[in-house]
Amino acid sequence: MIRVLIALFLFPLGVAGQSFTLDVHAGLSGYQGDLQAKRFSLQKINPAIGLGASWYIKPQIVLRGLGTITNIEASDRAADGTLNNPRNLHFRSRILEAQIVGEYHFFKMDEKGFTPYIFAGLAAFKFDPYTKTVDGQKIMLRELGTEGQNLPQYPDVKEYKNTQMAIPFGFGILAPISSKINIGFEFSLRKLFTDYLDDVSGFYADSTILASTRGPLAAQMAYRGNEEMGNPPYPVAGSQRGNPGNKDWYYTTTLRLSYAFKMKDKTSKFGSTGCPTF
Repeated sequence: MIRVLIALFLFPLGVAGQSFTLDVHAGLSGYQGDLQAKRFSLQKINPAIGLGASWYIKPQIVLRGLGTITNIEASDRAADGTLNNPRNLHFRSRILEAQIVGEYHFFKMDEKGFTPYIFAGLAAFKFDPYTKTVDGQKIMLRELGTEGQNLPQYPDVKEYKNTQMAIPFGFGILAPISSKINIGFEFSLRKLFTDYLDDVSGFYADSTILASTRGPLAAQMAYRGNEEMGNPPYPVAGSQRGNPGNKDWYYTTTLRLSYAFKMKDKTSKFGSTGCPTF
């Protein structure tokens, strides 16, 4: 995993003799999945920071490497504390991501003074969902196997890997604010291939089997409705816990600041605009 991250992040920097920019991204991240049904929500957003580099193959075609760190979280409770789902689950996870994408800029920035762009590519990311007990103890969820992962009674439920691949894609806009600096806005979605970003996907395992094989804590964290007065007891084995048909997502909304150097042409009307001219 470490080698993949380094290779994705440093690839544009290793292309000698070409024009490129160093990029800083700063903004917010969000999540959509079994604990947050809305695709986009302002609940439980967190800061996101990214650092990378962009290689300008041509003025409108760019190859970019970017490393991002953020946290995602969600809860079955609404912002006002109302319980939306009797299972009463919540999670949080740090995301470490490295991506390499291709950008297409619709305009030549030295001609228009700005450009919208679109991008898509490939990413590797690491996550590890956790929750906290009512008394504040941090509990790592993956190792508990809350849906009966790898138990002989549930041969089709496999332990999920916390290092995964994703397809990042989105759009943005860039404009020069000086001879070397661009500033812009970017929105980026990640299409995932896992439904366990939040440790919730399929069906409830039998609570007795889960407690005897994985420990009582696994059963307690699989269903937390019994922490609330009047909520139903642990659901019947095999009943729906999540929706395995819909994979999870996360996304970022960031400001992008780019510093350009190794410019080939400084004679345009913007001088060295931060977007190489060829």
